[in-house]
Amino acid sequence: MIKRSSGESANAAVADGTTGSRNASQPSSQLVILAIDDDPEILKFYELALAKEGVRVEGSADPHYGLELVGALNPGLVLLDLTMPGIDGLEVLHRIRERDPLTRVVMVTGNYSIETAVKAIQEGAADYVCKPVSVEKLRALIEEARKLVNLDQQEAALEHKLIEVFNLEGMIGRSPLMLEVFDLIRRVAPHLRTALVTGETGTGKELVARALHNLSPRAKQRFAVFNCGALVETLVESQLFGHRKGSFTGAINDQVGLFGWADGGTIFLDEIGELSSTAQSKLLRVLETGEVQKLGSPQAQPVDVQVIAATGRDLNEDMRSGRFRPDLWYRLNMVQIHLPPLRERREDILLLARHFMARFSAQYQKELWRISRKTESALLAHSWPGNVRELVNIIGRACMLTQNKVLDLEDLPEEVRNQSVPAPSLPLTLEDAEKRAVMRALATMKNKALAARALGISRARLYRHIEKYGLAQDSTDDQQAEIRKSPRCRR
Repeated sequence: MIKRSSGESANAAVADGTTGSRNASQPSSQLVILAIDDDPEILKFYELALAKEGVRVEGSADPHYGLELVGALNPGLVLLDLTMPGIDGLEVLHRIRERDPLTRVVMVTGNYSIETAVKAIQEGAADYVCKPVSVEKLRALIEEARKLVNLDQQEAALEHKLIEVFNLEGMIGRSPLMLEVFDLIRRVAPHLRTALVTGETGTGKELVARALHNLSPRAKQRFAVFNCGALVETLVESQLFGHRKGSFTGAINDQVGLFGWADGGTIFLDEIGELSSTAQSKLLRVLETGEVQKLGSPQAQPVDVQVIAATGRDLNEDMRSGRFRPDLWYRLNMVQIHLPPLRERREDILLLARHFMARFSAQYQKELWRISRKTESALLAHSWPGNVRELVNIIGRACMLTQNKVLDLEDLPEEVRNQSVPAPSLPLTLEDAEKRAVMRALATMKNKALAARALGISRARLYRHIEKYGLAQDSTDDQQAEIRKSPRCRR
């Protein structure tokens, strides 16, 4: 066990190569056990008892520093003392679960009571055991934690497969809306001449254009990109169609233009709705005749390009107002591919977030394991006005700023962090549910006979449950206080 003072940074705990256990992307499968107990002898016992179990044991006698270690180490199991100075175990448990409901915490106490046990279970403790904890019990807790880690790793592997399966030329999505987009792209690409891609800003319209190009017979030819709103009107025609030397002031050389440069390939016209009426007219002629006439040249030249246009504007409204030519609309709109906003494809949010986290983890050379449940909850609750582009920026920022190996709620910007909603609780095992029911019955009924009746079982069976879960060993039914004085529970 590594001994550290409470003043040390939690990041020091991982500087020596400590690894966690909750994600398949981790370099080691070694399980990390974190013990938080104000008794140094108990911490020493955990270290010695688990020395041959193939786990890494970290400990802290300071509960505040212990909370830092939870974030830094991402342990597979936390052994948490109930009674500690300054902050009690229930408050520490609440803060751990508030950060990430998946963290498995076992409460350990030398002063057993039914009420406290019930409270701990309600707060999300995985188990509640009495001191002294036997080596056999510790081994059982470790084995259960290992099973959960294996499930996490299997889930991570499946998610990696999902990203591979639901990936089309860099676009990721498993929502029905995106699967329809993928299917349309695959069917259109081999026969494409012109297409119109619509969608809000940040939805990935250029990715669609590149996918259409890469899946077409022109995949090995040039792909040219032009933002129709990025240049002043006097330069747009020159950039698109080219010019002859001396055709206007500043034209000191001949210029081919993007249509000529991309001959045989694809040209992507982003923000097509920003083109001037003159440029729209010339573009329409190129699409109809397959010829480009440079500025200052009397002769048109043939070009063979497929044209993909994109817009976030309402071109129907622009046509009604006379701002956009209807004939150009009809020419471009032979095939229309609409990209849904991210808020309409929420099934894709976490898949995309984890994909971007892996990308930035490699880019920033950081070992990032996963996204906490609270963070996932906030991401799902956000409205995403900037769509996928906004998600990329937020995950990139979080990966850059985080000092832990788990992206936490504090790593998100305030406008996203404040929209967090409660994460769904995990389903209980039958044994957990049975134990909780027995504990609640004992805590609320006057004696064991009434508790057994409330549970719908015999008193003998209730005694077997009490023995099985180590809740009490006395046989007095009259005084509930006696239940709290189990001889198994001592400091």
